Amino acid sequence: MWRTWIKPYILAVIAVGVVFQVWCVVWLALYGMGVQPFTAFMKAEQMRLLITQLKPSLEREWVDYGDISDNLKKAVVTSEDAGFVEHDGVDWNAIEQARARNEKKGKIIAGGSTISMQLTKNLFLSSNRSYLRKTEEIGMTYIMELMLPKERILEIYLNSVEWGEGVFGAQAAAAHYFKNGSAAKLSAQQAAKLAVMLPAPKYYDANRKSPRIGRRANVILKRMGAAQIPDDEGA
Repeated sequence: MWRTWIKPYILAVIAVGVVFQVWCVVWLALYGMGVQPFTAFMKAEQMRLLITQLKPSLEREWVDYGDISDNLKKAVVTSEDAGFVEHDGVDWNAIEQARARNEKKGKIIAGGSTISMQLTKNLFLSSNRSYLRKTEEIGMTYIMELMLPKERILEIYLNSVEWGEGVFGAQAAAAHYFKNGSAAKLSAQQAAKLAVMLPAPKYYDANRKSPRIGRRANVILKRMGAAQIPDDEGA
């Protein structure tokens, strides 16, 4: 008896999933043609800031890939996803390491997400941590990697990632943290400091003198010379 009434619900869930996937693919195609995203996470943060009256609007300004300092590209890749150019969007070793950490802690504290996976989450998904959302993230990441070149993925990521309270993208971050800051002219030291902030941007925005910023930035500076980034022709 239960099979009779549960079948329509299962079909409805499948239908919603298919529609969502198609919707995401359409938007990825538009992003591939140069459309500048306003991500799901940006929308959620804009609403939160309006409700709490912390800020009247987001700080954000799009800059093209060639107008972003290579220092920042290398620092972010070094800090967030050293294998970005080489993998297909998903780093299974990182995911397994995150799973082991989560089991040890008894809760989800790490996700093992690559730059591409982080972008997928920010573009389309909620910020909730669950294994179901991680599965959705992985599936959409593979689709995005098939549709967009690495250069475009990194360009969108650097223009849409959160860098502080209501601060999104490289240009806004440069102006927010450095006097007369410009995404195109970030020094290696400045870029390394910005890369440190990515896992916890709101915290570091409020705690800019945290000793961890300098310590971690020095580690990134030593490693970023070997970082591989997409070139302007698209890797």
